[in-house]
Amino acid sequence: MWTVVYIAPNKKEAERLQQALTREGLLVKLRNIGLPNANDNGSVEILVPESEVDEALEIINTV
Repeated sequence: MWTVVYIAPNKKEAERLQQALTREGLLVKLRNIGLPNANDNGSVEILVPESEVDEALEIINTV
């Protein structure tokens, strides 16, 4: 089950966090919120498997 661990304000920030989480070996999905074609300015959910939530939050809070 994928779980939202963070909502980034834009795609650039979401991709930066995705890279940090992936470097630590976590699986990561990004999902746009709202309109699918909202350019890169819309909010983006960062999701990880439920079993990796605690580790992901720890990494996000230190980045």
